[in-house]
Amino acid sequence: MTTIKSDGTSGPISAERFTGHGAEWRDAKLSPHDAGIATSWVEQKIDRRSMLTGKDRVEDVRDAMWQLEKEGEIVIHRVSDEHQPVMVKTLYGWDKKIPTQRLWHHKSCGQCGNIPGYPASLLWLMNKLNVEYLDETDQTSCTAWNYHGSGIGNLESLAAVFLRNFHQAYVAARAQGLPDSYYYPLVHCGTSFGNYKEVRGYLIHSATLRERVKAILGKLGRLVDGKLLIPEEVVHYSEWLHVMRERINAMREIDCSEIRATIHPACHVYKMVPEDAIYDDGILGGNRVAVSTGIMQALGTQVIDYRTWYDCCGFGFRHIISEREFTRSFAIDRKIRVAVEEAQADVMIGHDTGCITTLDKNQWIAKAAGKPVELAVLADCQFAALVCGAHPYKIVQSHWHASPTEHLMEKLGIDWQAKKAEFVAYLEEVKAGKQENLYDPRRMITSGPGFKPFKPLSAAIPGANRP
Repeated sequence: MTTIKSDGTSGPISAERFTGHGAEWRDAKLSPHDAGIATSWVEQKIDRRSMLTGKDRVEDVRDAMWQLEKEGEIVIHRVSDEHQPVMVKTLYGWDKKIPTQRLWHHKSCGQCGNIPGYPASLLWLMNKLNVEYLDETDQTSCTAWNYHGSGIGNLESLAAVFLRNFHQAYVAARAQGLPDSYYYPLVHCGTSFGNYKEVRGYLIHSATLRERVKAILGKLGRLVDGKLLIPEEVVHYSEWLHVMRERINAMREIDCSEIRATIHPACHVYKMVPEDAIYDDGILGGNRVAVSTGIMQALGTQVIDYRTWYDCCGFGFRHIISEREFTRSFAIDRKIRVAVEEAQADVMIGHDTGCITTLDKNQWIAKAAGKPVELAVLADCQFAALVCGAHPYKIVQSHWHASPTEHLMEKLGIDWQAKKAEFVAYLEEVKAGKQENLYDPRRMITSGPGFKPFKPLSAAIPGANRP
């Protein structure tokens, strides 16, 4: 085989493949000045929506969805009045419904494995706000990390997993003797959120993909009246947090006015299918995605700008697998160091699993390189729970974080040493079998061989979320 070379001549294909990752990386040998020029575009004033809206108006995929349903092709899982939705505006000024009640938790593999205080804080907030939800076990990973990280996955498998999980959300209430569509799915992970929205668009526009996936879901018993079930809205937990921000602030117990917070917006949340991201003219002039910034402003913190706000955290899926030193150096020098030295931040707030993991757990590399820098990194829901009175170890689980959170807690007036002693004592109680639950474990299984029907929950179970 031959290939066309850059000089226009032809020749045999080289055995060396250039993938942009791995040992074939070459040092460009740029001077510091030239390197600065090469990356200066991300430090320019690209705040305004013109980066995303200065193009031909994109299609609202929901318009095509309604037409497909009208033609009998699909069934749409609607956000109903019973879900008590709050209307928000997206990038193009379109309306988006964010359900606030009767929520089905689509959990994150990375949160549950690496940052357990992330989902625990969210459930704690919902319990405090008397939000009805279902946190069952009948869910799979979205598999998007595999797709973006390795290229092994394919679109049919992604679409099948997406529709299978959302079908489970649709039928899960049957275990309680409640009707289909009672709960609406709330996605915890930004990667899942972006992936599902992208896949939904592919499904809407490709009859071939719909037919192939329909055959798969038919074998799984995951069709509704013989049709694919597609959600009206794909909703991220940070969007729920955003619309609930004033109600959450009403529960706040700690003054946050001295806290300098920097926000890391996740690529999968607002750069992927950007027309679906929430923007609010009252938040940073409508020039940045509203989630996370909105809740931090509502809680009274000082949200501080920094020049590399637009940058990826460095995770990048392929980077963390094939060039993890790039991920680590990028996370430290393009994000954490800038936030500390330029913004003098007390905390960096994010809303995605991979981002929190990358920014939090790689700070050791700066110390190893002889250029130490430290900054507490928390998800928006963790910070919100913390200042609303959640225990920093039992609920927020700051001990799972590699970045130090003690300075942040001291500035908030939290006696972390006393709280840690309480936690150690609590662990002894757990060892003795005196376990507390945020959620009644009987409700976690709704189908399959482990399921046992149960009556409405008793008030005798402390901390249980009840319908």
